[in-house]
Amino acid sequence: MFNYLRKISLGNWIIIAMVLGTLTGLFLNFYVDDPFIENFILMDNVFYLGGDLFIRLMKMLIVPLVFCSIVMSIASISDIRKLGTIGLRSILFFILINILSIVLALIIGTIIKPGVGLNIPASDTLSNSTSSMALTDTILNIFPENPVHALTNGEMLPIILFGVLIGYILVKLRGETSTVYNLFDELNHLMMKLINIVMKIAPIGIFCMMARTFGTIGFESILPLTKFIGCIVLVIAIQIFVVYPIIFVIFTRSNPLKFYRKFASAMFFAFSSASSSAPIPLSIEKLDEMGVFHEISLFTIPLGNSLNKSGSAVFFSIGFLFVAQAYGIDFGTTAILTVIITILMATISSPAVPMASVFTLSMILSIIGLPIALIDLITGIYNVIGMFNALSNITSNGICTSVVAYQYNSFDMDTFNEKKKPDN
Repeated sequence: MFNYLRKISLGNWIIIAMVLGTLTGLFLNFYVDDPFIENFILMDNVFYLGGDLFIRLMKMLIVPLVFCSIVMSIASISDIRKLGTIGLRSILFFILINILSIVLALIIGTIIKPGVGLNIPASDTLSNSTSSMALTDTILNIFPENPVHALTNGEMLPIILFGVLIGYILVKLRGETSTVYNLFDELNHLMMKLINIVMKIAPIGIFCMMARTFGTIGFESILPLTKFIGCIVLVIAIQIFVVYPIIFVIFTRSNPLKFYRKFASAMFFAFSSASSSAPIPLSIEKLDEMGVFHEISLFTIPLGNSLNKSGSAVFFSIGFLFVAQAYGIDFGTTAILTVIITILMATISSPAVPMASVFTLSMILSIIGLPIALIDLITGIYNVIGMFNALSNITSNGICTSVVAYQYNSFDMDTFNEKKKPDN
């Protein structure tokens, strides 16, 4: 029995914890009338401690993880000339895909209104701080007066810029700063290891959060959660079946159905593992098989894994709308531009590790001026959302890599179209 339990993957344990926590919370909510047992012992102590401990551990790691990740994603570019040619074009394409994803998600989310129904009252302070946001303030806040202060206070936008600058300088001075490069590389591996250790208690934390969440809300508040998930799935479906094929046709003049057929195994792997990092070797292999030159895919796929997270962009955008609508906050045009820039910067910097997107979302909400009280609710259902996020991320990276390769004559279209080359 115990040997069988050990074989269950972490992802499956999280799903089990999510289901059991939901059922436990609903049972306590509707069938337990003793406030001492339900509220004092379980909700306010056991479940609160278990859920909040997991949240605190992840928050403890997210700032150094983001900083080290962004430094290494830039510093790992071996040739500075690539950063100026293929790398620059790839980065611009990744940013374009992220912006399209954010805008599409904001439009769909505004129409569907996933947060409407929770009806959480917003305070005057919250409304005023939100309405007074200015685009110029956001731009100025990107540049830290004191980077150490930004790191200690978890100010994500300055952290991102500071990390990009350090990574760029490490590329320029690779021969002179090998010790610093190795230090950041080892710190990045260290943070990844710590995340893996913390994730071992994720099922316990998620069980406690789900039990506490559904133990205190009614059925009328469950509908917005299904709308929240459905909204994300709809946007990602539009990405995969409409946006990405159009981009592929415009830039490569080729049949996108052939791309999906050849790249399907990498897409299924990303979906089943809920990971954008794990399918990287398989993605490179499948792109090689369809005719993309190896030196291109070997460079752009890992770079895209760091910078191009279209699925995460959708999650952040819908998550922002979900919270804003739940509190009844209406954003003006200037504030929306600020939101788009904030989400874009957070998307680029979000580390590709399990559950990190949830805590990046909490930082986005803090920067924008929204409360993070609903993060517990979102965390409990993120494992389902994460599968679709990973699917979108890996698919867009494959599309972008193919487009960049085609523009640099590094895409063998005869191989892609399965045409046999004539014998010499």
